[in-house]
Amino acid sequence: MLKTLGLSLLLMVGLTGCAYNSVFVNYPSQIAPYKQQLASHSPTANITALADNISGNDGLLYAQETGRIMQVAGDFERSKTYYQQAIAAYQAFDDKATISASKLGAGASSILLNDNAIPYRGPGYERIMLHQYQALNYLFSGDAQGALVEVRRSNELQSMEQARYQQSQESVQAMANGTIDAQMAQLGQAAGSVTSSFLNAYSYYITGLLHELANEPNDAFIDYRKAAQITPDNRYLQQDLVRLAKQLAMPQYDEFAKRWGDAVLPTAGQGQVVFIVERSFVPEKQSITVPFSINGNWQTASLATYQRQIPLAEQSQIWGLGQTLTADSIANIDALAINALKEDLPAALFRQAARIYAKYELNKSVQSNSRRANNQVDAAAMVMQIFNVISEQADRRSWLTLPRQAQIARQFIDAGDYDIRLNSSQNVTIEVKPNRTTLIWAIETGNRTRFYSIII
Repeated sequence: MLKTLGLSLLLMVGLTGCAYNSVFVNYPSQIAPYKQQLASHSPTANITALADNISGNDGLLYAQETGRIMQVAGDFERSKTYYQQAIAAYQAFDDKATISASKLGAGASSILLNDNAIPYRGPGYERIMLHQYQALNYLFSGDAQGALVEVRRSNELQSMEQARYQQSQESVQAMANGTIDAQMAQLGQAAGSVTSSFLNAYSYYITGLLHELANEPNDAFIDYRKAAQITPDNRYLQQDLVRLAKQLAMPQYDEFAKRWGDAVLPTAGQGQVVFIVERSFVPEKQSITVPFSINGNWQTASLATYQRQIPLAEQSQIWGLGQTLTADSIANIDALAINALKEDLPAALFRQAARIYAKYELNKSVQSNSRRANNQVDAAAMVMQIFNVISEQADRRSWLTLPRQAQIARQFIDAGDYDIRLNSSQNVTIEVKPNRTTLIWAIETGNRTRFYSIII
């Protein structure tokens, strides 16, 4: 009996280790080398090893990571291909009207192992940003219409995710645990003023910008206003609303001008520069231990959480355009990630409670069978205890190459060439043309900043 149990557990561990990358090796440690590469001269080194995992249990996540790494490196075409694989994986989740055999297998494994055995379906904010980043791939590849299709999908998803969240909360709201309550409070403090994971001002701003560049000012105004409702203190959003309200002769113009000042319009021969600045990386999930009592016996479970984060330095400074331009935060992606975990925590607790009970029942069965066969209770219990310890891993998976924060800046300026610098980066040269927009995308990864620009 004991030998059979041991072989069965080893077989399960071996098979699961091949099928599910994060079951026994936490995800942040897997992705750490690739994040380090993004601060080097060779950001795509060994990218094949990461891409090879796209066919596995965490395939959607690896497709997102690989696409983002290629995007940061400036290979927008290859990034587009990987992102499309992630989009297809999300669609496959949506299309599953009935439980497939593969999902049944994953569910059975997760009952005895951990949530990492469940195929990865990213939280709503990741899916929204996936389409936003795909839109930027299209834009920087010269396909403005393809970019508009993607950002419209991003906007639709924000509404869909809000509805999905409200439905899910009705079924898990009653779950309670002292440790979880404390974690919910801590996560709420860490998220600050951001109260949801599915409303992203950064995505709305990109959508509005693309509509404006496509000469669709009414649609641009709607999206800028949505972004401003989420991030009301961003002065560039305020200026955009004043300017478009005047351009469209809206009745709100007088109100906006009174609150935020008169509209700033370009003079003859001027173009405009628009900066998107992305900083650092979203934080990694950590693990906490949560105690449970089953029939008087105390058990423990591992759940994911976020530790308090050190605030980022002051807003980015942009030199070289005459007067110094200061970027304003449009979204804190770390706050979106924290809220996503907070929203999922009650459901994760429910799954953990079921898992602990299943392991408890299995342990009782092993001990009962051992008593009837050679009285090997202690050895059987030890094997089960080792298995429970090894398999008790918090689900720390998330898209870790996303930026921690996004900032924007905007200015009308005379046409010409400019040597600009962001914070402590090297100087880069940009061109500004009359009546055109120069879009500059600056991505900070560690001690390196990469610039990409396009004239629209």
